[in-house]
Amino acid sequence: MQLTQLYLSSVEIVAAMMTALWLLSLILENSSIVDIFWGAGFVIVNLFAFCFSQHATRQIILTILVTLWGLRLSAHVFLRNAGKHEDFRYAQWRKESRRGWWWVSFFKVFVLQGIILLIIASPLITGQAAGRQRPLVIFDYFGIMVWVIGFFFEAVGDYQLATFKSVPSNKGKILTSGLWTYTRHPNYFGDSVQWWGFYFLAAASGAWWTIFSPILMTVLLLRVSGVTLLEKTMSARHGYEEYTHSTNAFVPWFPKK
Repeated sequence: MQLTQLYLSSVEIVAAMMTALWLLSLILENSSIVDIFWGAGFVIVNLFAFCFSQHATRQIILTILVTLWGLRLSAHVFLRNAGKHEDFRYAQWRKESRRGWWWVSFFKVFVLQGIILLIIASPLITGQAAGRQRPLVIFDYFGIMVWVIGFFFEAVGDYQLATFKSVPSNKGKILTSGLWTYTRHPNYFGDSVQWWGFYFLAAASGAWWTIFSPILMTVLLLRVSGVTLLEKTMSARHGYEEYTHSTNAFVPWFPKK
C-alpha cells in the first residue's frame, strides 16, 4: 500500500473510532472516555500500518514499543477514571454548551482529538510504510534508549502518584518524593521523551521529516493539556508554591535549596 493510501485509510479508521466513541459518550453522558482511548488509538493506527509493512526488525521494534506505551497509558487512565465523574474540563464545556453539547462535543472533543492523533502518529505510519529493508543504525539504538528512559519516568511516575493518592491521609497533600523530587511532572516528561524515541526509530527508516510530531506532543504536554493546565489546579494547594521554587516543572534535575 502506498503511503498516501495508508494515510487515507488511517483517517477513515480514526474517523470511525472517534464517531463510535462519541456515540458511546452520549449514552454514558461522559466525554472523558476519549482520554482512555488516546493511547489505544495510536496502537490501533500503528498496528494497521504494520499489517502493510515489510515486517523488518525496526518496524517490529517500533510496534512493540508503541503497543507497550499505548496500552499501559490507556489502562492507567481507565483505572484512574473508574467510578469517577466526568473530567472537570468536559464538565465545564458541557455546562457552557447546555443542550447543544451533544453535537458540540463531537467537533470540540472527538474530531479535534482525532485530528491531533493522526498528526502525531505520522512517524508511526511513515516508519511502518518505509519501502526499504534498512539495517539497524545508531539512530535506532539511540531511539530505543530514549524510549526506555521515557517509559521509566512515565510508568514509575504514574505508579508513585497512584500509590500516594491511594492513602486517604494524603488527600490535599503534594507528592514530593521518588521521581517527583526531581520534576513536578515526571509522567508528562516521560510521555514526551517516548515520542522522541519513536521519532528516532522512524527517522532511521527515512521519516526524518516527521519531526513535527514529537515537537507537537511536547508542546501539548507543556503548554496545553499537561503541565500548564495541571499547574493552575495545583497552585492553590498548601506548599505547592514552595515546591515550584525547589523542583523543575518538566526536565528532571536535582532540587534547589
